[in-house]
Amino acid sequence: MRVVWLDGSAEAVSALDSAVAAALDGGDAVLPLSAGDPAAPALLEAMAPDTPVEPDTAVIIATSGSTGTPKGVLISPGALTASAVATHARLGGPGHWLLATPAHYIGGLQVLVRARLAGTKPAFLTGTGFRTDDFAAAAAAVLAEDGPRYTALVPTQLVRLLDDGGAGLAAAQGFDAIVLGAAATSPKLRERAHDAGVRIIPSYGMSETASGCVYDGVPLDGVRVEPDASERLRISGPVLAHGYRLAPELTAESFQDGWFRTSDRGLLLPGGRVEVLGRADDVINTGGVKVSAASVEKVLGAVDGVRDACVVGVPSPEWGEAVVALVVAEGAVDPAALRAAVRAELGGAATPKRIEFTGELPLRGPGKIDRSAVKARLSS
Repeated sequence: MRVVWLDGSAEAVSALDSAVAAALDGGDAVLPLSAGDPAAPALLEAMAPDTPVEPDTAVIIATSGSTGTPKGVLISPGALTASAVATHARLGGPGHWLLATPAHYIGGLQVLVRARLAGTKPAFLTGTGFRTDDFAAAAAAVLAEDGPRYTALVPTQLVRLLDDGGAGLAAAQGFDAIVLGAAATSPKLRERAHDAGVRIIPSYGMSETASGCVYDGVPLDGVRVEPDASERLRISGPVLAHGYRLAPELTAESFQDGWFRTSDRGLLLPGGRVEVLGRADDVINTGGVKVSAASVEKVLGAVDGVRDACVVGVPSPEWGEAVVALVVAEGAVDPAALRAAVRAELGGAATPKRIEFTGELPLRGPGKIDRSAVKARLSS
């Protein structure tokens, strides 16, 4: 196993790029880790770098996820390649890529794989954090190339580029496609991007599917997505990982008969489109009524002046769980108007018992809302 520490420098990303190229050709498996992540030492220990790696593994994506328990997703050269090839087929052919998300997550690492298979040299957004002027500077090299120009972002980054209105937005407008992943793209954000002339493609996927495997609601070629009886989504296809590092029981539980059972609920719509409803464990049982947190968030996000919202259930002696919301607003927003919108759309049980406002939602990983932190704040 080759461990690559990423510190925000171009040298570190270049080292990872070379290591991934060797792994795709049958070399040592690569474990990318963030040097700035306080959890990285624990992740490294859990990955047991001195223990032989499971066969046919090119990359191990280590994460503590929402549970806090370290796990390493084992991804083969074939899965990485299948994902990259299918992505290019969906976007419009191989092209030039800008890496603008952390490369120790699968979404960033796949940018390196796609560029490698396209025979192009990726540009890197270096440093820590995300600044729109740095994005514009890094994008310049890609936008100067002929042929398709692509990048991958998380919704939070896109919002900052749209808010920027300057060089960052101009750079975003120059890409033939921007793949949005890691978190759901709200209808309001989709509309803002369209009005600004930014071509986005929302995606759904995870480390276990070698990055996004559903683009704008349509599975990539070779990928099947279907809900089970409880609306929990399962996925099959050549993009699947083959298990978890040193966790045969977890592997057997999650990967069965060529299918990966996700933690998300969803629907299969007419025409084969997939609608993701949110995580299965984000259903709130309040007074005996089951409420989808994602559905409440969707209603809140559609209200004028609301930029983002996170809805969770907190312990309640009266309701068992109470629906509460943490909202990011632009200017003054009346909580009563928010409650009225939810009540009109989803009914009284889904209406938040309490709404608090914040400047930004806490995040974990590449743009994912830290629901545990929101719940801790709203439970106090």
